[in-house]
Amino acid sequence: MNSDFARRFRRNTGAVIGLFVLLVVGLLALLAPLLAGNDPWDMVQQPFLAPMAEPGLWLGTDALGRDVAAGLIHGARVSILIGLVATAAALLAGITVGALAGYHGGWVDVVLMRFTELFQAIPGFAFAVVLVAIFQPSVESIVAAIALVSWPPVARLVRSEFMSLRQREFVQAALLAGQTHWRIIFTQILPNAVSPIVVMGSLMVATAILLESALSFLGLGDPNMMSWGYMVGAARTALRQAWWIAVFPGLAIALTVLALNLVGEGLSDGLNTRLQGRTR
Repeated sequence: MNSDFARRFRRNTGAVIGLFVLLVVGLLALLAPLLAGNDPWDMVQQPFLAPMAEPGLWLGTDALGRDVAAGLIHGARVSILIGLVATAAALLAGITVGALAGYHGGWVDVVLMRFTELFQAIPGFAFAVVLVAIFQPSVESIVAAIALVSWPPVARLVRSEFMSLRQREFVQAALLAGQTHWRIIFTQILPNAVSPIVVMGSLMVATAILLESALSFLGLGDPNMMSWGYMVGAARTALRQAWWIAVFPGLAIALTVLALNLVGEGLSDGLNTRLQGRTR
């Protein structure tokens, strides 16, 4: 199974390239203290220093004389961290709600789906802005806001998968064997529904990074954390004077989001067992 997945994944060139980009971004995030020669908040040179104008300042400086490269490297940590944690929280909530609704059906399904639709009726980005503004901008409030606007699609996907799988023979056999409902949900049905959840999760990380960037651009990011969105937002008043301040973090956001989407497509191909016969 693992070899089949790897073979199908490798056949998707875009997914392999995306995985390589993500590995590079992940290494930058992990090794940020070693790779960045300067603290991203320190004023190291005169403002608006162009890229390559001074040794060690390969991407120039911003409006306050801070090293753009150091900000880019440290910003990878914040953007990736928020994307992963917010996605994990959204998946946990969405899987729980969707699994209970899809497995039990009836009034449980009706109540949980009406609750889910309540969140879907509110524009996601506007809801996130309001939440972060109310609870003050911080990493915790941003993660909570992104998770709250991201979990409903997961719940609907998991519900659909559970409604399809709960009628299968292995579930009926588990019921006859006396297994509890919780055990059937987590050991019988959920492992068989994991493929679309994994694919959706990879795409949700990309969406979470975009949401965090948009919030930081509007000034609702954590003021104590350097992120790509904050860098783009801080540069919006000096685009004509110093294009590099916004272009480099903007490219980092675009490449990371594109890589995550490409990897999501590769995971979809690799986990789709219907393609197994075609790749042999």
